[in-house]
Amino acid sequence: MAHIRHALKTKREDDFAAWYQEVISAAEMAEESGVRGCMVIRPWGWGIWERMQRLLDDRIKATGHDNCYFPLFIPLSNFEREAEHVEGFAKEMAVVTHHRLIAGADGGLVPDPEAKLEEPLVVRPTSETIIGDAMARWVQSWRDLPLKLNQWANVVRWEMRTRMFLRTSEFLWQEGHTAHADEAEAKDHTLTMLEVYRAFADEDLALAVIPGEKPENERFPGAVETWSIEAMMQDGKALQAGTSHYLGTNFAKASGIKFQNKEGSESLAHTTSWGVSTRMVGGVIMTHGDDDGLRLPPKIAPQQVVILPMLRDKPEDETLIDYCEALRATLASQIVLGEPLRVLLDTRPGKAAQKRWDYVRKGAPIIVEVGGRDMENGVVSLLRRDRLWDAETGKPAFQNPTRQVAGKAIPDILADMQAALLTEAAERRDANITRGVTDFSEVEKHFAASRYPGWIEVQWSKPTGAALEKVVERLKEHKLTIRNVPMDAAPADGSCIFTGDPAVERILMAKAY
Repeated sequence: MAHIRHALKTKREDDFAAWYQEVISAAEMAEESGVRGCMVIRPWGWGIWERMQRLLDDRIKATGHDNCYFPLFIPLSNFEREAEHVEGFAKEMAVVTHHRLIAGADGGLVPDPEAKLEEPLVVRPTSETIIGDAMARWVQSWRDLPLKLNQWANVVRWEMRTRMFLRTSEFLWQEGHTAHADEAEAKDHTLTMLEVYRAFADEDLALAVIPGEKPENERFPGAVETWSIEAMMQDGKALQAGTSHYLGTNFAKASGIKFQNKEGSESLAHTTSWGVSTRMVGGVIMTHGDDDGLRLPPKIAPQQVVILPMLRDKPEDETLIDYCEALRATLASQIVLGEPLRVLLDTRPGKAAQKRWDYVRKGAPIIVEVGGRDMENGVVSLLRRDRLWDAETGKPAFQNPTRQVAGKAIPDILADMQAALLTEAAERRDANITRGVTDFSEVEKHFAASRYPGWIEVQWSKPTGAALEKVVERLKEHKLTIRNVPMDAAPADGSCIFTGDPAVERILMAKAY
């Protein structure tokens, strides 16, 4: 195999964390803002998030939800009504206490003591409490149910250790909230939204996630059940990519979400909440990126095809641009993966090779270069981002179809690329899940033996209370967490790896982001 000179300075196998940060910078996705834990999302990164929003929003609306918006500031008293909920977020809450600044003794600005708020306002960490208040007003009868709401918003959770996209003090997300007449309907909807997330993650983002229920200690504060989709990153760590919660009547009691049922008596509503955030962008980077930068599944690429004419600042440039424009128009008129194909003809000044590597690092699925000789021969030079290199020559693996053939073939190439990235992620995930471990000493050895150990599936007895606390403390010693109980796991047939009692289900354990 020929030596390949990659586009990034850092390789994944050398320093995965540094590689991740370099991809974000080299792909011009985001940058630090000057405020700890808050990032500036640049146009290419925002374009990816916009694509994700569009695709997921369509899926959410297809299940009967309406979009809405609730305030950024939530009265502290709203949280105090639900003790378990506020306890779960207390350490992460940003609180507004004053509404005006004045000049201080040293000439700087300080909060005006006379402008203290009567009640502190929490900067939204999640909206169960304030949406619960609205639901209490809007739900009066069984005829008002189910009530299905979703909002796209920013939230603030004051993180101590931050990493762009994965864990930031301010992040973007959607949060869905529903109220239902009974437990069965609410639980069914919790799983409906889990499936929406699974389909979105697999079919649009090609993440190859595993859906399942979280253990008791990993539940959302105040929830009765929490379900998640878990994705495996290339370093073997797990990323919780989305969650769906059945909240029972806990929040309905706190907010007074009551209704007159069909029998004429009063009932509490059963509620759900669910959300995914910009951390999924981080998941895309760590699932699909390589040593040349980002690789984007075509469904979420801001531009699926980039055409780069090799301009020389000469009169014949106009003829070359016209040649490229004909290909652009052909492609833009076609439907690929259910939408009009997104294609950019980049005629900015600059060398085509330099622009090519810019788009390689950004992960544009297909890059087409066209020079004067290509035009004379009626061909183009086509590069697939997922098959970038010719292993024998160590050079970019350009194909040279005619312009007409390229115009017909590119939609199929994009569809193939979308499927290939999912297959690659699923095969890597399955190859890195170790099964059949029956003793915790084997777990210790497994995670100590490799920098990228993947996940382990074990059987357990679903301990609760003090017994579960012992399990959690033992896992913390090794920086491990229980990810979820996979929905498609084989039935338990052995003993619990922690307690020795008969196992009731299988769980996945991993180091996680």
